[in-house]
Amino acid sequence: MNDAANDAAQGAADAYARLERDLTAVKTDVAHLAQQIADAVNALAEIAEAQARRGIRRARGQVGAMASDATDRAASIAGSAEEAASSFGDALTEAIRDRPIAAVAVALGVGFLLGLGWRR
Repeated sequence: MNDAANDAAQGAADAYARLERDLTAVKTDVAHLAQQIADAVNALAEIAEAQARRGIRRARGQVGAMASDATDRAASIAGSAEEAASSFGDALTEAIRDRPIAAVAVALGVGFLLGLGWRR
């Protein structure tokens, strides 16, 4: 009986460790996604800046305001994406620390649903 309890405790500890690794991977993926979004926004800002340079020939007075606005918006969007990714990761970490059993149950449920989806 004691061996079964030890095995169950070890299994729960292993599941929790896997869940923490998975959470770390998710946080890393979210941070990577935030960086990709920031890069995309910066690329769009560069495109907008190139278009603005062509517009300088036609309307010099308006181009400065447009480029500044595009840069401010790009920085704002990148900051918002990074903040959202960080808060998502923090919320997941906090939820797992507060309710580890529920977190394991949710992870198992999500894994089950993903398994069902992949079979089809």
